[in-house]
Amino acid sequence: MAERGADRLATVFGGSGFVGRHAIRALARTGWRVRAAERRPDLAGHLQPLGSVGQIMAVQANLRFPASLERAVAGADCVINAVGVLAGSGRQSFDALHVQGARAVAKAAREAGCKRLIHVSALGADLKSKSNYARSKAEGERAVLEEFPDAIILRPSIVFGPEDQFFNRFASLAQVSPLLPLIGGGKTKFQPVFVGDVASAIKAAADGAGKPGTVFELGGPEVASFRDLLDRTQDWTGRSRGYLPLPFWMAKLQALMTWPLPNAVRPITVDQVRMLAVDNVVSNEAKQEGRSLAAFGVNEATPMAAEVPGYLERFKARGQFSHYRG
Repeated sequence: MAERGADRLATVFGGSGFVGRHAIRALARTGWRVRAAERRPDLAGHLQPLGSVGQIMAVQANLRFPASLERAVAGADCVINAVGVLAGSGRQSFDALHVQGARAVAKAAREAGCKRLIHVSALGADLKSKSNYARSKAEGERAVLEEFPDAIILRPSIVFGPEDQFFNRFASLAQVSPLLPLIGGGKTKFQPVFVGDVASAIKAAADGAGKPGTVFELGGPEVASFRDLLDRTQDWTGRSRGYLPLPFWMAKLQALMTWPLPNAVRPITVDQVRMLAVDNVVSNEAKQEGRSLAAFGVNEATPMAAEVPGYLERFKARGQFSHYRG
């Protein structure tokens, strides 16, 4: 493991995002200096309080402009790419970000002589997947390893935490809808992982943990079906909504009907329906080969019940802090 200290510099792409900001916090706590590479550094001010004065600096970088990437990674000991979108649009397409952007970051890191590259992908990444998201993630992994063969690839399952787009989304939906969509009968299995554990793995990888050139699969301590996760969401928010079973074909049809709407307000996209058709759990091969959270010193992953109820309390009928209002 590398020495702790303020002499080490990490450049984090996507640092203002969900996983990125938690990774920056974990790095800052152990003395790393952090350069957050952002398209709009003026909107990354929320990262400053995650470290001490001057420890975290936002710089301008755009994955489509190599010169900006070269400046962002110059002098960095470690580069972390946490850029990703669940639904592409315009220039921010899956190919532009997950494939071409990932390749550009890896190339810049290699040419700058960086010692370590950590690429955050996604569990379910598959070159043969019907999902554009999953396929682009797999293509991005291949591009990264072609440019930087010693890169460490991290594939987390659904990531949960205060800003997640899973539990928060369905808790919000349960506030206004009498029925929740049970896509594909709710049988698809997931292994949600806490964002803090993913951040710990990123920090450990930056410190030297993990075999270079290896793909690691990150999952939490519990495997649960989609129906079970919705049940828990309702229980933690004090809701009791019914379920509307939706075959995959019908869910795709409904997603197509909302296609003109902005991604921020669409309930689900066709591509996300495709992803819901495939289990999202850590493979037996990864467990047997030690390619899991344990490789980064996270031997007891955080259970959902330890974190999710706290940040979902605001969705209760009587609002946040209702548990002691009497």
